[in-house]
Amino acid sequence: MRDPYSTLGVPRTASEQDIKSAYRKLAKELHPDRNKDNPKAAEKFSEVTRAYDLLSDKAKRAQFDRGEIDADGNPANPFAGMGARPGYSRGGYGGGPGGGDFGGFGGDDVDLGDLFEGLFGGRNRQQAPPRRGFGRQPPPPPPKRGADIQYRLAVPFVDAAAGRDQRITLADGKAISLKLPAGVEDGTMMRLKDKGHPGPGGNGDGIVMVEVGSHPFFRREGDNIRMDLPITLDEAVRGAKVKCPTVDGAVMLTIRPGSSGGTVLRLAGKGWTKKNARLVDGKHERGDQLVTLEIQLPADLGPLTERLEGWIDTARPREKFGL
Repeated sequence: MRDPYSTLGVPRTASEQDIKSAYRKLAKELHPDRNKDNPKAAEKFSEVTRAYDLLSDKAKRAQFDRGEIDADGNPANPFAGMGARPGYSRGGYGGGPGGGDFGGFGGDDVDLGDLFEGLFGGRNRQQAPPRRGFGRQPPPPPPKRGADIQYRLAVPFVDAAAGRDQRITLADGKAISLKLPAGVEDGTMMRLKDKGHPGPGGNGDGIVMVEVGSHPFFRREGDNIRMDLPITLDEAVRGAKVKCPTVDGAVMLTIRPGSSGGTVLRLAGKGWTKKNARLVDGKHERGDQLVTLEIQLPADLGPLTERLEGWIDTARPREKFGL
């Protein structure tokens, strides 16, 4: 496996957000569903995911940077680079063939089992016969887990905003309920442990990429949701109670008399689920819905024109512009 930093295309000084952004970009580009004619896309996608798994874990990233684990997360060989040193030979220490004063220390006829017992603790000689020479065989690699399976999950805007559970059908035909993370957004990656292909080392994982749909009149702005609400001239002048849509269903909204177009009203708690927010009554805190009033004139202006005959509005709304 390549260096995980190189795999994601980020420097070793990259922040957590830089690593997350690079991963999301690559995951979208390499997702197998978008690269059906490129069989190497799935392999590259899995490589990018493994690199992100390592670097997004603070402890593992620190271990990798210190050289304690490799790019696959396995312990580094404690004897890597432990070769012969100047003055040392198989026949002796500094004495050439024959062994010198140390009687061939480290040669083929010497068992260093006692030395390693002191370094690594006693060992059961019945289970592990003494090794000859100075090197030690590295432990066999752990059995490989099965390959991951990639999924795409299309989530309606209103469901993503409210954090509603989704149903997803796995490769084995089973449907499960999937809980969306608070603050979910387009491109969020979710891991389903052990829901991948089977393997000698256990099942791989399911990797779910969330795709949040757009909406005809709602739009997200951070933790808030914005929308423009059309009202009539009569409702703006006299005031009214009107129905206003939210991701949770319609609510009654009070329009004060004399409201101008562009006035913004706030519906508390009707916005997007907040990431890392506390739970309130078992649910994540949410942002607000911001409603901008949009005054619409009647299609037939005749009656209105008659009523305004002889009346002139003396207000100067553009005075602040010096006009």
